[in-house]
Amino acid sequence: MKKVAFPIVALALAFALFACKNETKTETEALPEDLAVAEASEETSPEHLYVTASSGLTLRQHDNLNSEKLAVMPYGTKVKVISEEKETTMTVGGIKGGMHQVEYNQHTGYAFNGYLSRFFPPEEDMRPNAYAEALKAQFPNVSFSETTGGTASNPSNTATLLLPTTQWHEGFYIAKQLFDIPTEFAFPNPKGSNEEVVKQTKPKSGAWASELQVNRQNDRLEKITYSYRAEGFGYTVTITQEGDTMKLARTDVAD
Repeated sequence: MKKVAFPIVALALAFALFACKNETKTETEALPEDLAVAEASEETSPEHLYVTASSGLTLRQHDNLNSEKLAVMPYGTKVKVISEEKETTMTVGGIKGGMHQVEYNQHTGYAFNGYLSRFFPPEEDMRPNAYAEALKAQFPNVSFSETTGGTASNPSNTATLLLPTTQWHEGFYIAKQLFDIPTEFAFPNPKGSNEEVVKQTKPKSGAWASELQVNRQNDRLEKITYSYRAEGFGYTVTITQEGDTMKLARTDVAD
C-alpha cells in the first residue's frame, strides 16, 4: 500500500504546481491589458486643460452659448475638468466641439472645448526648445529639432516642433504664440476656397509683408503658412499634419 500511495501523492503535488503556474501566468498576462486600459482612460479623460483663446474663454452656467456668463478665464488658465462632452454639438470659429463642464476660481460651469487644450500654452518670449522640453515631461512623444541652411550670404535657420495631436486648432494656437503669428489672425475656417491669402491690416512698422496663406482640399485644412518680410530679415511659419502629429515649423532668413 505504501508503494502505491507515494506515486499518488507525487502526482497530486505535480498537478497542484501545474495549476498554480497556470493561474500565475493568467494574472501576469492580464496585467498589461489592465495597464493599457488605465493609461488609455487617463489619456482620453484629462483632469486639467488649458485655455488657448488669446482673449480669454467664457465660463457659462449651462452647456450652450446663450447661457449666462459666470466668468472669463484668461489665456493660459489651467481649469479642472468635471465632465467631458465627447460629441460634436457646435462649431465656433471653424472649430468643431462641445461644452465641457469645468471648475474655475470656485465656479463650476461650461466652456467650449475647442479653446481648451492638453498642452499648456507657451509663455511670452519662451524659446521653442525650452517649451518642447517642458512638454516632454508629460508628453514624451513631443519632438523638437533645429537645422541650418541657405547660403553664406543668405543663411537660414528652421525650428521644428512635433505635437502628438491631430487637432489643427491646437497646433495653430501654439504656433501663434511660440512662433510670432500676429494675434490679428484668427484660426482659419476649414471650409472655403482651396487657397486663401489674408493680409494683416495693421502690420508692424517697416514690414514689407505680413500675411496668412491657407490651403484646403475638400473643405479640409492642408497647410497654414504665415509669412513676414522686412528689410534684411524675414520668417515663415508652417503648420501641417503628419500622421497623428501636428508639425509646426519656423524658418528665419537673413536677406
